[in-house]
Amino acid sequence: MKPTHAGGVVVRRDGEQPRYLLVRAKRESWWVLPKGHIEKGETPEQAAVREVAEEAGVAGEIVAPLGTVEFTGPKGLVRTLYYLMRYTGETPSDERRELVWGTLADVLRRVQWPDLKELLRRAAEKGD
Repeated sequence: MKPTHAGGVVVRRDGEQPRYLLVRAKRESWWVLPKGHIEKGETPEQAAVREVAEEAGVAGEIVAPLGTVEFTGPKGLVRTLYYLMRYTGETPSDERRELVWGTLADVLRRVQWPDLKELLRRAAEKGD
């Protein structure tokens, strides 16, 4: 089955340790990885870059695919393909979501979903 959504595990390497991006979920107070629906005519890669920019105001470039996460939401099956992304700068965002950059240990403490924790661990293993 093709992915319905795409998102990114964005890594920022401008300090002593790599830092990873999390955003607050739209309808809940959970910390999540930025992701969103793949629009018609858009590749998953394009959707991932766009969604990271829209949700977090962060520009990034794709390094490698990380894996797929599936769950059933209110509108049915959601299949999200996540990419490891390298932080390249800031970009305007209308969503104004709360965001945090944290070390791997910090973001693993904040994220409650095992699948997202696994993606973060894979990102750390792959590096960039």
